[in-house]
Amino acid sequence: MVAVAGSIDAPRVLERRRIVIADPDLPGSKQPYHAAAELPFSQAAALVQQAIESSRALALEALSAAVNTLRSRSHEVATVAVLLGSGKPLPSLEKILASHPLLHTAEGEMFRDVLLWAAKESSIPFSGIREKSLDPVSLKHINSLGKLIGPPWTLDQKYSAVAAWMALSEYR
Repeated sequence: MVAVAGSIDAPRVLERRRIVIADPDLPGSKQPYHAAAELPFSQAAALVQQAIESSRALALEALSAAVNTLRSRSHEVATVAVLLGSGKPLPSLEKILASHPLLHTAEGEMFRDVLLWAAKESSIPFSGIREKSLDPVSLKHINSLGKLIGPPWTLDQKYSAVAAWMALSEYR
């Protein structure tokens, strides 16, 4: 999670943190579709649903904690941006469980969806931004910001920061 202010030309990173949205105490929660693929369908569907519900609770908790931290520092949280995948609709659960590549795709979509759900539940405006739509010039520009804020400044943080600035500029 990366919280930003300003613009891509005058950027400020307010907060960076790793958020956990898979319960390490819940078996199969890190890769629920992989775990479900080994089960009879009724058990598989129940495991996936349990993982979704657990991840939603964790995402809501993580988002609330981040918002509270930012507000305690007198920052307004205007919007949330979540990086999205390709956008191709997923097939039925039966078809997902029968295809190893779709297991990965479904897990990525699930975790993105729980973040969007948490923003909606928190009544914070949100947008999903496709990774392919990130501005290459902005991505290049943001690389140098890592020197100012210090490590780590990973690719996922850079992408998240650019998505956040894009959402912030649309919000204004």
